[in-house]
Amino acid sequence: MNKLNDYPFEIRPLSAEEGGGYLISFPDFAECISDGETVDEAVENGRDALKATVAALTAKKLAIPAPNSGGVASGKFVARVPKTVHAQLATRARAEGVSLNALVLTFIAQGLGSAGGRAAAKRAV
Repeated sequence: MNKLNDYPFEIRPLSAEEGGGYLISFPDFAECISDGETVDEAVENGRDALKATVAALTAKKLAIPAPNSGGVASGKFVARVPKTVHAQLATRARAEGVSLNALVLTFIAQGLGSAGGRAAAKRAV
């Protein structure tokens, strides 16, 4: 069995509009979050939430993800785009001799790798 302390977590401050304090989440468990007034309190509450999540999964005889497994992210998602954007992407993919999927994945990777993309990703968390 995995040790609970082996699971990575992320902490972010909550804005005043969100109630203040800190939010803790566990990337391996999309359904497991908690909060606290201080970082230490958020970590303590998060560990309690993680224990409860693992206990619930165990009771339901569901798989418990391994630490650093990425949790529920399958690597696949559907995105709706305007028909004109789809047509432009398809034309560009044909011109470059690659699949539409490969072209879009390249654009996403380039965007995430840019300084602006990293800043936008941090703001979204």
